[in-house]
Amino acid sequence: MRSGITAGGNWIIDLIKFVDSYPEEGNLANILKTEHPTNGGCPYSVLLDLAKLGTDMPLQAVGAIGNDEHGDFILKDCMTHNVCTDLLRKRPGQTTSYTDVITVKSNGHRTFFHARGANATLDIGDFEIDKIKGKLCLVGYLLLLDKLDEPDKKFGTRAAKLLSNLKDSGIETAIDVVSENSERFNRIVTPSLKFTDYLIFNEIEAGKVLEKKIRQKDGGIDFKDAAEAADALIKMGVGKMVVIHFPEGAVATVKEKTKIIRESVKSLKLPAGYIKGTVGAGDAFCAGCLYMLYSGGKLKDMLEFGSGVAAASLSHPTASQGVKSVDQVKELISKYTI
Repeated sequence: MRSGITAGGNWIIDLIKFVDSYPEEGNLANILKTEHPTNGGCPYSVLLDLAKLGTDMPLQAVGAIGNDEHGDFILKDCMTHNVCTDLLRKRPGQTTSYTDVITVKSNGHRTFFHARGANATLDIGDFEIDKIKGKLCLVGYLLLLDKLDEPDKKFGTRAAKLLSNLKDSGIETAIDVVSENSERFNRIVTPSLKFTDYLIFNEIEAGKVLEKKIRQKDGGIDFKDAAEAADALIKMGVGKMVVIHFPEGAVATVKEKTKIIRESVKSLKLPAGYIKGTVGAGDAFCAGCLYMLYSGGKLKDMLEFGSGVAAASLSHPTASQGVKSVDQVKELISKYTI
């Protein structure tokens, strides 16, 4: 019997550098600090965050890595955190994917230089259904998985075909996508929606799929507009739940047979200087939501806990080193709830 969470997709090593400014092309900026190599990518960060919360749920990785130092780092890190790696496999001749994350120290703005590496080879066959242990399988990031983003005549994309296969085998599905400024969302993301049980997006990604801006012209966001966007994504085929998160808070729409349930929360009010980096905050929010889904928490509690895990992540420049235990996250929520 399946239990716990399986996560597959992008396995990335983040190489984080802090600079004094982001230069124009051809100019120079000073590197002020370099973090040690650390986890990046949806499945890697989400599974690590779940492990750091102290959950006893089984965790399993699916992915492709290189036969190199970074690949060895990922395998050792997973083993340290009790993440099953039987479906996380080395690809001969491929390098492990990595991202140079350039962060401006004064304002936290990030720029990413990404090498796809072995992730570009991940395909449907790597998700061996009979070896998947989780009752839920998270796949991400769509738009950054070359083989799974390829078209399929019947399903639209190979990712949609994969998700259909998972659902046919009784496995619940969730997806995440990478934030990019392109017109590829409808072609690559939309076909997967009707095979997705849980969709956890930020407001930019949701807007790209819906072909509308959720933020207002002044840069603000109306929770009502965000809730309507979540409803619209449900109508596009998402099976059970849509969550849209943004710096100001989060909204959720849940479909239960003929009944629609909605909830929203505001973000925690963090003190000045608390945020040390925003890398991985969205993945941390996703991990918090998945933890509560697995634990059977109420919808509002799920959004609050997701916000708490994201806030914990923000306390450190890396994606997951700021994430603490469930009790510590709850203390953070109690301390900084508006």
